Amino acid sequence: MARKGILSTGTTPGPKPENRDNQPTSEPKPGAKPSLMPRGAVGALQSSLNRMQENAVQELDAALIDMAGVEDRLGTDVQAQKQLEESMKSYGQQVPVLVRPHPSKPGRFEIVYGRRRLNALKSLGMPVKAMVRQLDDHALVMAQGQENTARQDLSFIEKASFAAQLDAGGHDRQTIADALSIDLPMVSRMLKVGHAFDLPFLRQVGSAPGIGRDRWMALVKLFEDPAAKSRARNYTNLPEWGTLTSDERFEAVFTRASATPAKKAPSPTASAKPRTLRSRDGKAVADIRSGKRGVTLTVPARAAEGFDTWLDAHAEELMQEIHDRWQKTRA
Repeated sequence: MARKGILSTGTTPGPKPENRDNQPTSEPKPGAKPSLMPRGAVGALQSSLNRMQENAVQELDAALIDMAGVEDRLGTDVQAQKQLEESMKSYGQQVPVLVRPHPSKPGRFEIVYGRRRLNALKSLGMPVKAMVRQLDDHALVMAQGQENTARQDLSFIEKASFAAQLDAGGHDRQTIADALSIDLPMVSRMLKVGHAFDLPFLRQVGSAPGIGRDRWMALVKLFEDPAAKSRARNYTNLPEWGTLTSDERFEAVFTRASATPAKKAPSPTASAKPRTLRSRDGKAVADIRSGKRGVTLTVPARAAEGFDTWLDAHAEELMQEIHDRWQKTRA
């Protein structure tokens, strides 16, 4: 009978394995699940080989690597990306990226961390040095989060957005805390900020590396007013927006959101006081006021000496005469 390979886990019928005391092992109990991994020396050897393979750096075609996990950078620093490409072109890739086999597309991979390096290598048409590890979705999030924690250039809002995306993806708060190496109260504060702003808006502002938690919390408070939020968002569409740094964009948004809208100056007609109309001898007979709703003529009864009653009786013919005179002025 041919011997099986040393790493084989097949179930081809054969003699019962024996234990160290050379006593036959017992039959598995009915309904018991078979062991998925070999035990003893063979299992240890296979585990060792698996670890060696995971730690080994492989060269992969960049076109075979897809994006995965959570977006951790808000926007791309074009200048920094160009410098990274120039560095890799001159010195090659010094630090490998981490990928996992694609869960549904055999032969392809998903990036865990190292997105900037991957994009640079794709632009240069160079292969990617990568460590390949078998990671489920939870392990992927943990690996990406812990990598982010170690990076000093990730800003507060990028971490807050990362936490909000994990929360939206169904990960519990303890997982988020572990991934970012923070405590649960800090998770709550980050989620409050991260959920207050949608990703398209945050991409427009960028990483804002000089803006800390307190300023972002203040902007969250300002955005509770729909009018303030609208003023701030409208500013992102102006031509000068593209000339600002990320920190300057935040400050511009904050200024717009916190500004008190200027009140419209009342029109001259709206604020005009009533004018007194007088008879030929100078006696006050009526008051006239112009406003948004039109012109109002008032004849005070107490000093009218009957003029108010007469005017009411002849108002139609007097108005027709006045209107005719007005039409002649337009001819």
